Amino acid sequence: MKAIIMAAGEGRRLEPLTNRRPKPMIPVGNQPVLEYVVEAVADAGIDDIVLVVGYKRDRIQTYFGDGNDWGVDVSYAVQEKQLGTGHAVLQAEPHVDGAFVVLNGDRIIEPGVVEQVIDAPREAGDAVMAVTRSKRPGDYGVVTTDGDRATDIAEKPGPHGSASEIINAGVYGFDDSVFAAIRACDVGPDGELAITSALDRLISRATVRCVRYRGQWVDLTHLWDVVSVNASVLDWFGAGIAETATVESGAVVADAVDVGGDARIGANAALRPNVTLGDNVVVGSNAVLSNAVVFPGAVIDDGAVVRDAVVGEDARVGPNTTVVGGDADVVVDGTYHEGVTFGGVLGDYADVGGGVLVEPGTRLGDDAIVESGATLTGAISPETEVRRG
Repeated sequence: MKAIIMAAGEGRRLEPLTNRRPKPMIPVGNQPVLEYVVEAVADAGIDDIVLVVGYKRDRIQTYFGDGNDWGVDVSYAVQEKQLGTGHAVLQAEPHVDGAFVVLNGDRIIEPGVVEQVIDAPREAGDAVMAVTRSKRPGDYGVVTTDGDRATDIAEKPGPHGSASEIINAGVYGFDDSVFAAIRACDVGPDGELAITSALDRLISRATVRCVRYRGQWVDLTHLWDVVSVNASVLDWFGAGIAETATVESGAVVADAVDVGGDARIGANAALRPNVTLGDNVVVGSNAVLSNAVVFPGAVIDDGAVVRDAVVGEDARVGPNTTVVGGDADVVVDGTYHEGVTFGGVLGDYADVGGGVLVEPGTRLGDDAIVESGATLTGAISPETEVRRG
């Protein structure tokens, strides 16, 4: 049994975090999302993994190498152009023979769902699809079932078009007959060939069996998901302070906080629950962080307050700057998202001066420079220089 993990996507809705890294390499709980997927597959007993890579693939290939650190054999299939999930699976065809499982590289799941898909009874040519419940079914593929068979799948029908809360969990069991089914599908209006199109064809033949999954399941779709997924990961997998980290006198670190190697937490700083600090992060004296993800090398200066936010790699948050946190209304790709908990994101290598006010929902691009005393709001392009007033 082999596992194909799709990890070729760019993740444009997650800009600026995906300007320098592919979506599956965004870190939560101090490791990339893709690593949780690889670990789940390995824990399910599969030791042969094909990673389908594309956008910024060197970041993935350098990190995972041959898979030896995870006790698995990793090989790579390259999707040169991101033309959909079905197209991604086709790129892995030379690597598989017989039955295999397919997973999304940006969804964190338990090993148990992989085992369920492997063990599900099926005839030759059948497919198996894991399904789960979601509070936001309209954002995913909504599945209608009759017993253990899928009868329909509606891709992202929106909040008012969901007939049920049962969604496609993104874990599949196939055999090599699926490649012909994918090739027989039409390319969508967006120019992509989706795996769900092949599932539609198989459903019409009553050959897609569903397995119900009730365990852990989170994915990265939008920027605010980075913060919520990080909180889930810290809850599920635990947190701690690296031995090489330094915590100065008077600093308070909550239990649900993960601190990377060589990080330094200044005197009287407060790290409240659901905070992750990457390697070499510096948090100044009297700074306060809550529900935040800080990428490696970033600096949070003295007296800064960062809530419900993501701070990019090697970014700097100046002294007494405040990322307010709380709910925001955000527009992404023309879609309006109301009342999401999202203090904002500061891109990689952004330099934010002292006394800056960052309003909820702000997206500051990579390499931007913000003058002390300025106020930030909305979406700000990379390399922009923001002046006060």
